[in-house]
Amino acid sequence: MTGKTQIAGGTRPVTGKGAPRSDPTVDRHRAQYRLGLVQVMGSAVAWSMAGFFTRLIHLDTWTMLVWRGLFGALGIAAVALTIEGRDACRDFLRLGRAGCLYAVLSAGGMVLFIASLRHTTVAHVAVIYATVPFFAAALGWIVLRDIPSRSAVVASIAALIGVIVMVGLGHDGGLSGDMLALGMTAGMAGMMVLARRFGDMPALAAAALSALLSGLVCWPFAQPLALNGADLFLLALFGLVNSATGLALFTLGARLLPPVETALIGALDAPLAPLWVWLAFAEVPSSGTILGGLIVFCAVAAHLGLAARRTSR
Repeated sequence: MTGKTQIAGGTRPVTGKGAPRSDPTVDRHRAQYRLGLVQVMGSAVAWSMAGFFTRLIHLDTWTMLVWRGLFGALGIAAVALTIEGRDACRDFLRLGRAGCLYAVLSAGGMVLFIASLRHTTVAHVAVIYATVPFFAAALGWIVLRDIPSRSAVVASIAALIGVIVMVGLGHDGGLSGDMLALGMTAGMAGMMVLARRFGDMPALAAAALSALLSGLVCWPFAQPLALNGADLFLLALFGLVNSATGLALFTLGARLLPPVETALIGALDAPLAPLWVWLAFAEVPSSGTILGGLIVFCAVAAHLGLAARRTSR
């Protein structure tokens, strides 16, 4: 027997014992949202491994970035060819302006990140990057008219406080380095909005081009051939785990989430990075790092719990 039951704002068809019918469109959006959460969380875990690999590889930063980008591009291209076959090659031809701009922003962000570390403190860079949810929220509202949820804003503020507790607010930074870090943060927010706005952009092709450009841009400042077989093996792992996995999952997941939520979940990178170093090298984090990391974890977990409740409704 089929009838109708009253709900807020109207009626909904029911079947059997009065259970509402499932709306295929709503179910599809819920599934995509959950997939986006998993993918962006996976990218945060992959990117947080950067500190672990830099402890293992005893080369200069620019050389590491060259091979990280090149191996990352090869890894993403291999995945794309496995999944899509010949269509993967065509994807590079239909990247369009959006895909190319995404790749340029990503590669440029990496260069700005490294340059900022040479002109200001790591603490300043970390705190400035922790403001990326607010950049993403502002750009998302301007470009997409996407109003962030209250829980996302509150969780972003809490995550920012957690990062500040982790790294402190020293006065030993440099203005030029801080401005470079600010440019990197704005670029990351732009990537999130582009991925959301152009959901049909060939994600893996854009990620592969991004990784390739990041390696090529660093080439003039590096010594890419001054390494041995063991270094090359570790660099391959670095590129495949940190660059290929992180960038591919981020690019895929950012299409399915509001920019502010992509940025918020990406904040998990900050507390996870010292965790891997502690587990692998017994570098015990300070009490401030532990406390700040717990604040970030709790902020993200609380928001995800509220989001899960909303989507289940």
